[in-house]
Amino acid sequence: MEEKGSQSLEYFVKREVLDELCLDEVAQKGTWSTKPTLGDQVKDSLRCSVPRLKHILLTWIPVLSWLPRYSIRENALGDLISGCSVGIMHLPQGMAYALLASLRPVYGLYTSLFPVLVYFIFGTSRHISIGTFAVISIMVGSVTERLAPDSNFIVNGTNGTETVDIDTRDAYRVQVACALTVLAGLFQILLGVVRFGFVVTYLSEPLIRGYTTGSACHVCVSQLKYLFGVSPSRFTGPLSLVYVIAATVITHFCDLPSKYNIDVVGEIPSGLKAPSAPDTTFFSSVIGDAFAVAIVGFAINISLGKTFGLKYGYKVDSNQELVAVGLSNTIGGFFHCYCVTSSLSRSLVQESTGGKTQVAGVISSIIVLITVLKIGPLFEDLPKAVLSTIVFVNLKGMFKQFMDVPLLWKTNKVDLLVWLVTFISTVVLNLDMGLAVAIAFSMLTFIFRTQLPRYSILGNLPGTELYLDTDTYKEVKEIPGIKIFRSSATIYYTNAEMFLDTLQEKSGIEIGKLLSAKKKRDAKQKRKQEKEKKKTKKEAKKQVRDPKLKTKGERNGTSVAFSMTETATDGLHKGQVNLAYQPDITMSDSDSDAGYDHITEFSGHGDEAKEQACDSGTHSIILDISTTSFVDTVTVKTLKNIFRDFGQVDLDICLAGCQACVVEQLEAADFFSASIPKTRLFITVHDAVLYILKKRGKADFVLDVSRNTQM
Repeated sequence: MEEKGSQSLEYFVKREVLDELCLDEVAQKGTWSTKPTLGDQVKDSLRCSVPRLKHILLTWIPVLSWLPRYSIRENALGDLISGCSVGIMHLPQGMAYALLASLRPVYGLYTSLFPVLVYFIFGTSRHISIGTFAVISIMVGSVTERLAPDSNFIVNGTNGTETVDIDTRDAYRVQVACALTVLAGLFQILLGVVRFGFVVTYLSEPLIRGYTTGSACHVCVSQLKYLFGVSPSRFTGPLSLVYVIAATVITHFCDLPSKYNIDVVGEIPSGLKAPSAPDTTFFSSVIGDAFAVAIVGFAINISLGKTFGLKYGYKVDSNQELVAVGLSNTIGGFFHCYCVTSSLSRSLVQESTGGKTQVAGVISSIIVLITVLKIGPLFEDLPKAVLSTIVFVNLKGMFKQFMDVPLLWKTNKVDLLVWLVTFISTVVLNLDMGLAVAIAFSMLTFIFRTQLPRYSILGNLPGTELYLDTDTYKEVKEIPGIKIFRSSATIYYTNAEMFLDTLQEKSGIEIGKLLSAKKKRDAKQKRKQEKEKKKTKKEAKKQVRDPKLKTKGERNGTSVAFSMTETATDGLHKGQVNLAYQPDITMSDSDSDAGYDHITEFSGHGDEAKEQACDSGTHSIILDISTTSFVDTVTVKTLKNIFRDFGQVDLDICLAGCQACVVEQLEAADFFSASIPKTRLFITVHDAVLYILKKRGKADFVLDVSRNTQM
C-alpha cells in the first residue's frame, strides 16, 4: 500500500526559467565568506589558552577523555573476561608468529605486551586487539632473513663440520627487526602528524583482501618446515614461494635427512630485557620495507577499527590511529618488539566475549606479563610443529577470502581484477614487490575509470522535467533540434579531449570537417574576390586610356553599381551574398580589403555552413556538467573552444547543472565574457531546454512541457 501511494504523489512547479544571473538575484547570492582567513588561522593556531590546551591533550591522548568516565558496573566484567580470553590467545599466537618473523618465540611474547599498553593510551578503537599478526610477521621475516641469512653465520664445528652460530644469528636478526620496527613507526607517526590518514583510502578493500590472501600462502608455506621437521634453505625475492615448495618436495622424496629431530621452542628466559636503542645503521637497508610495513599495518588496523566503530556507533580517527600504531611500533622497538597491527581473530574474540573498551587490552597484557615473568619455562618443550598448526588454524579466515572471487565476478569485475592481480603478484613476486605492483595496478584502474567515463545523450521523460539516458530508458524522447550531452565523470585534463571527441560523435556534428569546409569556402571566395578586383582594375585602366570607353563605362558602371547594390541587399535579407559583384569599382585598395574582411566574417555564418551543421536537424547543444566537481585550465580551454567552434556553425551552446564551486572556478579562470555570458549557464537541463524552445519561437511546446510537469 505504501509503495502504491508513493507512485500516485504529484507536484506542480511554476517558476521562471533560471540561468546563473537570475539565480544570483533570486537566491541573493552573497560575497561574504565564513571561512577564516589564512592570517586568522595562523593566529588561532598560535593562541594558547587552557581550553585549547585541554583540547590538544584530549585529541592526542584519547585515554584522558574516556578513562575518567569509565563505568565499572557496565564495562568491568566484560572487559575482564574479554581481556583474559585475548591474553590466552596472545600466548600461542605470539610465539607462533615470531617464527614467521624468523625470531625466537619469546620475542613474540614481548610484542604482545608493550605495544598493547601503548595503544591503550593513544588508540581510539575500543575493540581491536593490537599485537602480532601473520602478514606483518612474514614481512618482517623476509627482511630479517635477507639481511641475516644462515650463510653469514657459519662456523667450523667439531670433526671439521660446518654449523650455524644460531645465537649470533638470532641476536643479529633481533637488531634488524627492531630497526625495521622503529623506522616503520616513525613513518606512521609522521603521516599521522601531517594528517595523512586518508592515504589508506587508496588501498581498496579488494586490494587488502587479495594481499592478505596472497600473504597467507607465504605464511602457509613458511610453516611447512616446522610442521614436517625439514630445514630447506629459504629464498627471498621473486618466485621465492616456488623455490621453497620445490626444495621441500625434493627433501621429502629423496629422504635427505639422516634422522628426524623434533624442533621445540627452546629457552624462554624469565623476566624482561632492558630497553635499548635500535641500530640506526640498518635504516638505509630497510627503508623501503619499513614504509611497506607501515602502510600495510595501518591499512589492516584502520579497516578493522572502522568496522567496529560503525557497528557500535563511535568514531575511529584515522590520523590518531596512525599516531597510536606508530608509537606502539616505535616504543616497542626499544623493548625488543617487532612490528604490530590488529588481528582479526583476536579482535573478534575480544568483541564476542563482551569487551567494551581498551581496558581489555591492558588485562591481556597482564596475562602475557605473568607468562613472561613466571611461567614462560613451561613452554620451552612445546614443539614448533604445534605452533605451526596454530598458524594454520588462524589462516583459515584468510583462506576463506577466496570466496571473494565468485562474489566479485557477479558484482564488479574491475574489483575482481584488482583482487586477482594483487593475489598473483603477492604470491609470485613476494610481499614487498607484490604490494607495489598491486598499488600501481589499482591506481591504473582508477585512472582508466576517469579516462573512460560513460557518455550519454539525454532525452525527456514525457510529462516530467526529468532527462535520462536514451540508451537506457525506452520511454524518453529527445527534444527535436536539441542534443543534451552528459559525462558520468568529472571533466579534467585526462579526459577533456575525449569529451570533445565523443560530443561530436554523439551529436553527429563534426566540427573539424565543418571548419575545414568553411576555410576552403572562404579561400575560394577570396580567390574569386581577387580575380574580380584584378578585372575591375584592368577595365579601369582601359577606360583611362580611351575616353570613349570611359564615358561608356561610366554609363555601364552606374547600372552595374545599381544591380550590385540590389543583389547585395537582397542577399543580406535572405542570408546570401553575391560576392562576384560586391566590390565597388570606385574603391581604393585599402577600402576593398576592408570590405573583404567584412564579407569573410559574414560568410562564416553563410548558407553552406548552416546546411552542413543542420544535416542532423540540431540547432542547440546542452552540456550537462552536473557530475563535474572541479575544473582545471584544460577544462576551461576545452569549454571555450566548444563555444567558439560550434558557434561558428550557428549552434547554440548552453551549460546546465553547474555546481556553485565550479561556477566560482570558472569565474576565477575568466571563462565568462561577452561571447560566453552567464546567461548561457542554467540551473537545470529543463531550464536550458525551455529557454532554447522559447528562443526558437516554439511557445506552444514550452507551455506544454512546463504545464505538465508531474511525478
